[in-house]
Amino acid sequence: MTDNSLKPFFSPKGVVIIGASTEPAKLGYVMARNLLRSGYTGAMHYVNPKGGTLFNRPLHKTVKQVPNPVDLAVILVPAPVVPDTLKECAAHGIKAAIIATGGFREAGSEGAALEDECLKIAHKHGMRLIGPNCIGLLDTHLPVDTTFLPPPPPAPGEVAFLSHSGAICAALTDWMRGQGMGLSRLVSLGNQVDVTETDLLTLTAADPHTRAIILYIEAIRDGQRFMAEAQKASLEKPIVALKVGRSAAGRKAAASHTGALAGTESAYDAAFRKAGILRADNTEEAFHWARALAWCPLPKGRRVAILTNAGGPGVTAADALETNGLELAALSEATIEGMRAVLPPFASLLNPVDILASAPPDAYATCLRLLLDDSGVDSAMVIVPPPPAFSAGAVAKAIIPVIQASDKPVIVVPMGDRLVQESIEFLRANQIVDYRFAERAVSALGILARRAETLAVLKERPEKSPTIKITRAEKALSKCESGTFVDQDTASELMKAAGIHTAESLLAKNANQAVTIAEQLDYPVAMKIASMDISHKSDVGGVALNLDSSAAVQVAFQNMTARIKHARPDAKIDGVTLQHMLPPGQEVIVGVVRDPQFGPLVMFGSGGVEVEGLKDVAFALTPLSRREAEEMLDSTWAGKKLAGYRNIVAADREAVVDALLRLASLAEALPRISEIEINPLRALPPGKGAWAVDVRIKL
Repeated sequence: MTDNSLKPFFSPKGVVIIGASTEPAKLGYVMARNLLRSGYTGAMHYVNPKGGTLFNRPLHKTVKQVPNPVDLAVILVPAPVVPDTLKECAAHGIKAAIIATGGFREAGSEGAALEDECLKIAHKHGMRLIGPNCIGLLDTHLPVDTTFLPPPPPAPGEVAFLSHSGAICAALTDWMRGQGMGLSRLVSLGNQVDVTETDLLTLTAADPHTRAIILYIEAIRDGQRFMAEAQKASLEKPIVALKVGRSAAGRKAAASHTGALAGTESAYDAAFRKAGILRADNTEEAFHWARALAWCPLPKGRRVAILTNAGGPGVTAADALETNGLELAALSEATIEGMRAVLPPFASLLNPVDILASAPPDAYATCLRLLLDDSGVDSAMVIVPPPPAFSAGAVAKAIIPVIQASDKPVIVVPMGDRLVQESIEFLRANQIVDYRFAERAVSALGILARRAETLAVLKERPEKSPTIKITRAEKALSKCESGTFVDQDTASELMKAAGIHTAESLLAKNANQAVTIAEQLDYPVAMKIASMDISHKSDVGGVALNLDSSAAVQVAFQNMTARIKHARPDAKIDGVTLQHMLPPGQEVIVGVVRDPQFGPLVMFGSGGVEVEGLKDVAFALTPLSRREAEEMLDSTWAGKKLAGYRNIVAADREAVVDALLRLASLAEALPRISEIEINPLRALPPGKGAWAVDVRIKL
């Protein structure tokens, strides 16, 4: 179905509420009242089998009695009656319905069967459904309100809220009102039997009244389609996501609430980054970010000027900059001299700029103008603890025109409560972002900088992936069974097909074969136990290094096989593999796991025996760009130390990046592969390459 099928939800010619009630305590009454009070100018109809009137309008006993036009139905009847109600709507030509009723998939198997029946009816008649188990939707600019939210309704604004949870909507719309924020539209998606957040992203991003979008997500049904739509929508409007269910307990709660299963958090993090979505850690942060994104221009960099009338708050703000990836701007001499001309001698003119408690409002305005005119300043923060000689409101009045005249973001921090209320009202009336404390303001400036950088990345042209010898790789896999780990020869062949250097590994079934192979490879050699049942060889004594003679190889074979038989009597041992010892280098882990929602998820981090203990890893989804591979390295200690650190010799970073890109291309090209792990990948000194030492591949 096309996006046109969703238009009746946001521009209906007529709305019918099925289950409207004359009893004020019932949701059917609240919903009918909200629609009437919303200012909706289209046709409004109410249905209740008892008949009568409601708000001086007729209560039709059946849907077929409703006069046209009507193209959106809001259904609030008992769950068992909903399927028949949908059939009545379809017979009347209604192509869009909001099922507000609960008691479906979230209530158990019987409810799930009812939900499936509703979807079949909708598909049969070309009808789109929002819900069930939701509170409806509203658009403050159309306007239309089909929710049962308590009054007063949200003020018209610039932030759209798409939520899997209905219960959170009432609390947050009330909180937003108290923060001076308005909504452009709100959609409670409920169980998402049909319409999902993915369906609404492009439509919401195209809304001229929406400047920022907030997603409250419990789980995503089709991860790859979501990413494709989110990338397009992110080019138009900033998207902030609050993904709940991070913990095991949270995931269980999310599943019981919506009948959905949460994906892995590392995959969600990687998916949001790739789609240009800004992930918030908590609800308050998501809405604070959205307000800044809706009201502020984007900065050209991360250099911040801080203007305050007290030293302590300025230092607090400066401390918070580093946490958010920002930096104090270095002010030009012209800026400093300009401020010196209007400030008392004891004012601090270095950033943070402390203009002292006695500074009048016009000094704030003049200094802020000078800071914003400085080419070395990308954004600014004005901190206003209650001034002793002037009101905070007077300061706000003085700086508002300066902020409005600039194309740089400015966030104001009126510190306090009652003494700064007037300034807060002035700022919000002019859509200037305010926070009570500097740390929250710095977080908002940080997200503005991230949005600017994210937007630039989204506009980059796709890179060409490394060439993989697909035919060679498919031939190597042709004799392998699905659901198993491939043998060492196949793994080596796949690495060669991908263009990843692999240390030649040969299998020996007895001590004499081991000696023959070791002499063929040339000493010194490494020996490893060969068993598909043993993942961590070193944990059970299954690795011996630097064997430099035939005697050493024989002893190592005998001791190793004896140890493994004792430690893992259940494991099938095929023998040992031998490799020529590679030169010293840094060891990292690279790998891919195929996420069921989002596809191949690439991993990089500290390798060898460190991987489980340090958990120093980064993830990114394919297709993997060079920039993303570089970011994976930069975000981990394993990647940073490739440049060398103290007594750690620098390694071939470029070769590691190349291996990541090739591994990602291999996983994308071969859907049969579910997991690849190279642990370790040994990065030799710069220019010498990186070699896969131990490779495990599962189909």
